[in-house]
Amino acid sequence: MVTGTKRDVPLSVYPGGVQVIDGSTLSAAAAGHGSDTISTRAASVVSTHLGPGRNKLFIRGIADSSFVGPTQATVGQYWGSSRITYSAPDPSLRLYDIRSIEVLEGPQGTLYGAGSLGGVVRVVPNAPDLDSVAGAAWGGAQAVQHGRPGVDGGGILNLPIVEGTLALRALAFGSGDGGYIDDTERGLKDVNTVRTYGGRAALRYAPGNDWTIDLSGVGQRIDGDDSQYAERDGGDGLSRASSIAQPFRNDYWLADLVARKRWGTLELATSLGYTGQYVFEQFLGKELPNAAPDAIPVAATASSAFVQTDRISMLTAETRLARRGPHGSGWVVGLSVLHNQARVNRRMDVGPLGVARNASIALTGVRNQVDEQTLYGEGSIAPLDRLMLTLGGRLTHSRLAGDSQDVLRVVAFRKDPTANATRSETRMLPSAALAYRATDRLTLFGRYQQGFRPGGIAVRLDFVQRFKGDRVATTEAGARYTSRNFNLSLSGSWTEWRDIQADLIDGFGFPTTANVGDGRVLSVGLSSRWHVAPGLSLDAALYLNDSQVTSRTALAALSSDVTQANFDRLPNVADATGRLGFDYATPLSSRLDLGINGFARYVGKSTLGIGDILGQLQGDYLDTGLEFRVGSKRRAVTLSLTNLLDARGNRFALGSPFLVRDRNQITPLQPRSARIGFEMAF
Repeated sequence: MVTGTKRDVPLSVYPGGVQVIDGSTLSAAAAGHGSDTISTRAASVVSTHLGPGRNKLFIRGIADSSFVGPTQATVGQYWGSSRITYSAPDPSLRLYDIRSIEVLEGPQGTLYGAGSLGGVVRVVPNAPDLDSVAGAAWGGAQAVQHGRPGVDGGGILNLPIVEGTLALRALAFGSGDGGYIDDTERGLKDVNTVRTYGGRAALRYAPGNDWTIDLSGVGQRIDGDDSQYAERDGGDGLSRASSIAQPFRNDYWLADLVARKRWGTLELATSLGYTGQYVFEQFLGKELPNAAPDAIPVAATASSAFVQTDRISMLTAETRLARRGPHGSGWVVGLSVLHNQARVNRRMDVGPLGVARNASIALTGVRNQVDEQTLYGEGSIAPLDRLMLTLGGRLTHSRLAGDSQDVLRVVAFRKDPTANATRSETRMLPSAALAYRATDRLTLFGRYQQGFRPGGIAVRLDFVQRFKGDRVATTEAGARYTSRNFNLSLSGSWTEWRDIQADLIDGFGFPTTANVGDGRVLSVGLSSRWHVAPGLSLDAALYLNDSQVTSRTALAALSSDVTQANFDRLPNVADATGRLGFDYATPLSSRLDLGINGFARYVGKSTLGIGDILGQLQGDYLDTGLEFRVGSKRRAVTLSLTNLLDARGNRFALGSPFLVRDRNQITPLQPRSARIGFEMAF
């Protein structure tokens, strides 16, 4: 079943690209990598690599920019029934105790609304068990070649409070990932240590009469001592020269309440969720001229630091009624509201080279607020034998408001006094799909879907400017073959993207946001899984993307010092991504089993961003991993090996936006590492 359809459609008749990861296949080592594990297993998902808690996810070639600004994410991320991000970075929640992960390739505008241009990633945690006391614990120690060791651990407890009626499930975890980047200017080694800790708690109440009420909370904090980038001319690819540390932090919390009632094939679901996120980042700055009229009036030295803090809060509520019919037919109708507020504050800390920074200058910040009210519906019928027709639509009214932060409004809005005016947008997103079961094993499908993002305001230099909403329309066709031992899925899509919102770098190195023009994306995906023999299965996937900015706005059409091809392509999504993997399990004795799984993943070339400054190539690397498990279902020891070839690569060509012009920045893979761990359950 594809539960992300909000009415449980069988995978065999789902009319679109989808990838499902079984949570039971995720080891403690894999779960501890958060969203990196999703991109490793689902070839259509890619990520930026500024650092955990600072990244953006993209699906199937729909990528806007490398930075996290006031723009809404192009991927809708959900934890159960609750949305976890809007205009915020991916919090990279750890994937312990997960039932499944669904990647619905987009757009998914009808069911998920604004911000699902590329698709949806939905993580479904394990719910409390009303009848059994159970628990689990894990731990491990990691050795990193060329770096510091790491450690991780955690535990789970499931406790029925009133058997069959009320139960609690709680989880706590923590980890320390050793650094591996050296700073030659400060004479420090392994500076980029990251500590992550958090927990979850869920309470399930089943009063009877097919009612279920779930109350849950999630909290996680990521602390990074320094950025994880290096410089290509740094010798071994694991070093750089910087005069200050560039720490970062991401605090995330989520609370949600979900009530469900079933009447046979009908289900009523109501959810209420609140999320909060605090993101702190510090970047190494550089000397800034102050002669230009719009330049920031401060002459920073080589020891300057640009500091940005983002505070995002979001309240969501949804009520929907769904009916499941035979063979995937049925319908869903719903109402939803959303309130999101994002505040960005910026400052420059300056001081003489080699001396503690002794001045702090407030820079222009922004506050964006979005309120949305939505009515949506989708239904599937079988007009002919073996043919399923799906039609849907979503009507959304958005109210946008914004203001400046930390400076006088007359200064911030001097270029566009109307940028702070409240305004509204109303969008209708239609969708249509066909699924034809040519045989019991082969399904052919086609789909048309739209998606959009509302506009907002952003900072350029020290004044505030407005950017418009953007919209995508995607036509998709594909086939899915399913048998007992072999699955194969093939799909292709064509996307038209209007008024692309993108985060850019201005002439002084500061991030800004603007509409850069129109574009198109052609994407082809192939994935398969083959159960070769009892205990042995193979999987393979290949995704090809070809993107182009077909027309550029005056702001984006800067004088280009890179090739036109690099200037015109959309950022961060590789032209080719492929994966090969295997799973093998065999008994060693009556009490012990051996499990081995491994993968090789190739990420092709992409660019950092759009324009002459950001059109730098990245990617073109091979990542590998291998894991061994010896034990029983309840107790085992594990050995996990990553980056077997000790490859460097360049996952992301950015460390500090102020140094993009002057230095050849790269983000290497974590060097070869080995983790020894244990897992136990009762």
